[in-house]
Amino acid sequence: MAVITEVSPLAPAGGFPELPIIQGVRFATIAAGVKYEGRADVMLAEVCAGASIAGVFTRSATRAAPVLDCQAKLGTVEDPDSGFAILVNSGNANAFTGKNGVTSVEEVTGAVGNTLGIPQNHVYSSSTGVIGEPLPHDKITTALGELKANLSDHAIADAAHAIMTTDTFAKAAAATAEIDGKTVTIAGIAKGSGMIAPDMATMLVYIFTDAQIGTVELQSLVSGLNEGTFNAITVDSDTSTSDSLIAVATGKSGADVSGNGAFAAALSDVMTDLAHQVVRDGEGATKFIEIRVTGAADDADAKKIAMACANSPLVKTAIAGEDANWGRIVMAVGKSGAKADRDTLGIAFGDITVAENGWRAPNYSEDAASAYMKNEEIVITVSMGIGDGTFTAYTCDLTHGYITINADYRS
Repeated sequence: MAVITEVSPLAPAGGFPELPIIQGVRFATIAAGVKYEGRADVMLAEVCAGASIAGVFTRSATRAAPVLDCQAKLGTVEDPDSGFAILVNSGNANAFTGKNGVTSVEEVTGAVGNTLGIPQNHVYSSSTGVIGEPLPHDKITTALGELKANLSDHAIADAAHAIMTTDTFAKAAAATAEIDGKTVTIAGIAKGSGMIAPDMATMLVYIFTDAQIGTVELQSLVSGLNEGTFNAITVDSDTSTSDSLIAVATGKSGADVSGNGAFAAALSDVMTDLAHQVVRDGEGATKFIEIRVTGAADDADAKKIAMACANSPLVKTAIAGEDANWGRIVMAVGKSGAKADRDTLGIAFGDITVAENGWRAPNYSEDAASAYMKNEEIVITVSMGIGDGTFTAYTCDLTHGYITINADYRS
């Protein structure tokens, strides 16, 4: 497997953030040797009774066994007096592993339930890593006693590191909201670097809050916010078998956030931050790219156009080479399948208009555009001029580094 030794140049300048304690959740990690040697590769999160659990998952037709298991359990509570748990391993995706994969999930979730004294139906698991290899679940189950003994409400940072695969930095974000005189806290962790394409991007996300909110409303909120955050990112156009986002609300703050805009905004901030960090850690990435589409026939068409640009190897390699080749944007718009009118199309790199009304802008400066392309953060605006549809996608450039990482991933 390719060894990642350098942190992405797009990593957050401040490094790993200081995360707040979320009352009602404890974490532990361990080096179980699932694939990696000498580093933590399993994390356990223990969640209090009465919590609400929501989730969104990959729509891949080859979903991994843990994803299918989580989807089946979502929204069910077997015993209202029992807590919940999330068990995550890195290094092995337990995907395309047939009946053995199902058995591994049952063994892991059953053992976690027995260890923590909760129903198996309250245990959610995720796996990330190589596809097609049997999961050595016994390495996980034999480590559960030590994991339980090490559970701590201070260990969320360790959990963020344990779920990494080709990531070059651990990803986390936090936010607070003042609601009825009470402070509601949110903390989230994520992993993802390659095989990232929105259809829920390999990507795992876990968000914890002490807010009080019902399961149905939490699910609705997370699903809605997902569309403009994790479903608006792409690194390489490849959708994983294992994508999972699980949100947990413990209710320990005592603040009812049902229908509260401040809480929704804070949760959106955390999800947006984590989604952008995944793109910033795109395998081999050197540039963070925001593609804003305005004036499309409708929002659905705007998304088609934005994602066609964001996923185009020609667009992404041009940006890697700092080439202001706006003709490739024209190409991507045309292939997207969305309604377009050549004579109303406009394109801008940052605040530099390069094309308008279906033609190169009269005051276009190649030198100015080329200078802009040297920035680490690039904004491309595509103005369709035919409607009110909008969408913003986030991606990264495509470099030789991506090939190096993925050519050696299993070796």
